[in-house]
Amino acid sequence: MNGAQDLGGMMGFGPVLHESGEPLFHAPWERKVLGLTLAAGACGEWNIDISRHARETLPPPQYLTKSYYDIWLTALEKLLATAGMVSREERAQGRALAPPAPVKRHLAPEGVAALLTRAVPYTRPAPRAARFAAGAPVRMRVMHPQTHTRLPRYARGRAGVIEAVRGCFVFPDSHAHGKGEDPQWCYTVRFAGRELWGAEADPELSVSIDAWEPYIETL
Repeated sequence: MNGAQDLGGMMGFGPVLHESGEPLFHAPWERKVLGLTLAAGACGEWNIDISRHARETLPPPQYLTKSYYDIWLTALEKLLATAGMVSREERAQGRALAPPAPVKRHLAPEGVAALLTRAVPYTRPAPRAARFAAGAPVRMRVMHPQTHTRLPRYARGRAGVIEAVRGCFVFPDSHAHGKGEDPQWCYTVRFAGRELWGAEADPELSVSIDAWEPYIETL
């Protein structure tokens, strides 16, 4: 979707500033939000793409004024309410008002270390041969879905070259909306800076993005 999270190429937001010696967490509550998000996600009521979509659907005034972990917390509240795990009334009163909803699984304290170190592969067997090969000229589709997508706005309609074929992976556009994994080929596509940003861009600049096959058209 075209939300406040998709800021690539937009002006007026100032530079991205590096914080020297930045801590892992700026306040104790941020550590708790990370823990709550991981523990709630481990219940199996949503997947990583659903959680990303919950964050990106925050209204722009909220998304652009909240800190990183505040965005996570607000999205987690939406996910918990949608799953019937914690209602808005319970959150407002700070206590349970009904028996807890059943969940697929629970994260026990002794399972935390394994959860944090376990790889979760999203590669899948290919349902068909890859449509494109490295070196092929392509163009990204012009698309403005109201649902989740990983195709940034600045690349839509732009011509590039397939830099590499990465393999077949879970398709986030389907996965985020309960429509199954729908495995799709994923490619790295390279764009000249001037193709993206116009004649005033640095002629030596290039940008590479990973893009699933449904995003790509033959040039």
